[in-house]
Amino acid sequence: MNQLHDSVEPRVMDDDMLKLAVAEQGPREEAGQLAKQEGILFKDVLSLQLDFQNILRIDNLWQFESLRKLQLDNNIIERIEGLENLTHLVWLDLSFNNIETIEGLDTLVNLEDLSLFNNRISKINSLDTLVKLQVLSLGNNQISNMMNIIYLRRFKYLRTLSLSGNPLSEAEDYKMFICAYLPDLVYLDFRRIDDQTKELAEAKHQYSIDELKHREHLMQVQLEEEQAQQEELEKHKAAFVEHLNGTFLFDSMYAEDVEGRKLSYLPGVSELLESYPEKFAVICMSVFEYGLKQQEKRKTELDTFNECVQEAIWENQQQGRHKIAKFEEKYLLSLSTIREESEVPSIEKKIMECSEDITELFNVLMTLEMQLVEQLEEAINLFERNITDLVGLFVENVQACGCTIAQCRDLENHHHEKLLEISINTLEKIVKGELDEELPDDVRALFVDKDTIINAVGASHDIHLLKIDNREDELVTRINSWCTQLVDKIHRDETTRNRERVKEISQYIDHTQSELDNLECGDILD
Repeated sequence: MNQLHDSVEPRVMDDDMLKLAVAEQGPREEAGQLAKQEGILFKDVLSLQLDFQNILRIDNLWQFESLRKLQLDNNIIERIEGLENLTHLVWLDLSFNNIETIEGLDTLVNLEDLSLFNNRISKINSLDTLVKLQVLSLGNNQISNMMNIIYLRRFKYLRTLSLSGNPLSEAEDYKMFICAYLPDLVYLDFRRIDDQTKELAEAKHQYSIDELKHREHLMQVQLEEEQAQQEELEKHKAAFVEHLNGTFLFDSMYAEDVEGRKLSYLPGVSELLESYPEKFAVICMSVFEYGLKQQEKRKTELDTFNECVQEAIWENQQQGRHKIAKFEEKYLLSLSTIREESEVPSIEKKIMECSEDITELFNVLMTLEMQLVEQLEEAINLFERNITDLVGLFVENVQACGCTIAQCRDLENHHHEKLLEISINTLEKIVKGELDEELPDDVRALFVDKDTIINAVGASHDIHLLKIDNREDELVTRINSWCTQLVDKIHRDETTRNRERVKEISQYIDHTQSELDNLECGDILD
């Protein structure tokens, strides 16, 4: 399937090519007209035609952020790339190129029509994110495995499919297989599928379809469970207590504890370890449940604040709209009176009065904005105090002695004392030759002297405490960082809102004043 342009020098998709393409296609679109008059505005272009350009590589299209239709057929393109920013694309034609692999389409979530006709593609894949896909043209490629059809079942809106010219289309059961496995398909290879064909196909492949549906159902159930678990995990992360509702922290303490695993072979340690994990998990669960409750309080505080802010802004906007409406009613009446007035002094007087009204409106609107700024500043400061107090209380209770994570540390200290006691007793028995139990060689090697066994127990203890300390530090650091970032963002958002509102008021006043200034007496008298 070599392309017609192979003998011609490949062209680079640069700004000059794109400007020329937009300019040539411009008269048929508003964006093109604008490009001719005021220069190229790639961000406003909705459709772009780049066929028969001998393009080897897709490049420099990131500026076309509003593009909905892109035509790149009849080139020598070898890879699908450079389309990441074209997220509004609905129609894409890459037919008659040299593409071997479907790729680079992940961000095109709005794509409905995709043509890859007449390329070198051997497998249908990497289309998962194109959930809106309705039309798929893959004719004249190198697809041979009928199992590629199964992959297309995930596209619930797919109604038109073209696969003719592929090796699989020569199979005897080609049409029946596709109609059975893609029951919602309306057109296959540019021909409408009649109801009788669908019925025959379903009957022929009923057993296989039923098995497939069962497997798909199980996979869907598993997927939903995984999604539910992920959503639950995100909630736990938002409360900064993820993985504290089980044995994760305890397991992590022993994951890298080589000495601890050796010491577990000592007589009496297995009994010691029976109750330790359970007690540890109970403490972690108390931290977990407390964290979720505190998260609800923080969420309620934030929701209440946001409602308060939105209500204040809405009320202020209503007052502003009312003031503007009253002004415009009077202003339009004044303009009408001025146009009907024939005496210049009277006209000048009325224009002066209008100018004073504009200034008064500006002062009123700015006063309203300053009142809102003060109101929101007070609300933000109150929220900042409240959320900081909630975070501080949470951190204090997590770190407090005899409570929450501190209890994990106390439990580990108690376990360490018991383990050290067992280890010393074991050493004494070994020295006296009174140890009945057989120990592995690497464990017995710890009992050469008292310092060695004490160091081994201490190393195990240090690892455990480090894991506990790190989890505590992570929790405290993350929630403090969250609080700081949240408050900073609220302050930044309010500053931005205020600047935009002041700009909006100034632009409205400037426009109105300019309109009045351009109202010349000569024009009125004429």
